[in-house]
Amino acid sequence: MKKGRIKVMLGNEACVEAALLAGCRFYGGYPITPATEILEIMSRRLPLVDGLCLQMEDEIAALVAVVGASWGGTKAMTATSGPGFCLMQEAIGLAVAVEAPCVIVNVQRGGPASGQSTSTAQGDFYQARYGSNGDYSLIVLCPSTAQEMFDHTIKAFNLSERFRIPVIILSDEVVGHIREKVFIPDADQLTFVERKVPTVPMEEFVIFKPEENGVPLMPTFNTGYKSPVISQAKSLNGNRGNAKEAVENIRRIVSKIEDHMDEFAEVQVYGDEKAETAFVTFGSVCRAARSAVDMGKEKGLAIRSVEVKTVWPFPDHLVRRALAGAKRIVVAEMNLGMLQREIERVIRQPEIKIELFSKIGGIYPQPQEFLRFLEEKR
Repeated sequence: MKKGRIKVMLGNEACVEAALLAGCRFYGGYPITPATEILEIMSRRLPLVDGLCLQMEDEIAALVAVVGASWGGTKAMTATSGPGFCLMQEAIGLAVAVEAPCVIVNVQRGGPASGQSTSTAQGDFYQARYGSNGDYSLIVLCPSTAQEMFDHTIKAFNLSERFRIPVIILSDEVVGHIREKVFIPDADQLTFVERKVPTVPMEEFVIFKPEENGVPLMPTFNTGYKSPVISQAKSLNGNRGNAKEAVENIRRIVSKIEDHMDEFAEVQVYGDEKAETAFVTFGSVCRAARSAVDMGKEKGLAIRSVEVKTVWPFPDHLVRRALAGAKRIVVAEMNLGMLQREIERVIRQPEIKIELFSKIGGIYPQPQEFLRFLEEKR
């Protein structure tokens, strides 16, 4: 039996609790609804554990500070919402290029631009993967409950350190502001991953030469190693590289993640795993879909809910397995069909109907609407 405690807290609070347990000691942020609680709580809690919380002048500076803190040897994170996430895209590319482990939380709200600052949405789905320029890969996790917000934050820090990448937690206003019970294990019940640092003499160390897993060792600034950290395509020694070196570097920073998806990709199935009708969801919409499955069962309907917890890299093989045997697929999301496009790409069978149940404008889908959609679209 795991040791720990149960607290009733917001999803945003659960994120902070997990980050502190995981060893986060630097937070750089800028206040923005509906993610502001994370900054507020970090500003109170981090000084108590000899950490540092900085409110920066904008979200650009916030993430750049996080990248610097990461190279300074500290586990670091930031949190924002859609408009701030737009500003962070160049720094996300920087974090990818210099392989700085960090965690970025996006508590989504309605858009575009300022949009609906206090309403929920899921419109940043593609931006989380393709927002920065060039070829790269990173990991994006999608919690649906306050408990998952806690669990995914621990996982995000571990994955960021394991792969030396920014890991994005794609939350939304419902998950961030829902208040529910969260089980917080004692620290000795959890596993924490720490980045691997070099131990060889400086003259023998090649800063971006990868280990067998494709991930280089990471020295901390001011520990005796020459550490050129540039955003340009680089050679193994960290300096600007030629075309051949650029190709090798880009392929490596992509493959170090996508060749190891079995370590982190997650898709869950709720309900009748053999049902011919399936909902596909991510984030907070998973909650409504589960309730719809339960309501349908009471009416004698066999339905399954397929919940995509890791949306990037998109887990094609896990989604195909979870949807095996389904003849009618309804993708439910709070945008105009972003997840639907991925499901259509993965499930290429003309005889299978893939429909979209879309809710936008900050309106959260209700379970009874799922069942009404099935009846009306017959």
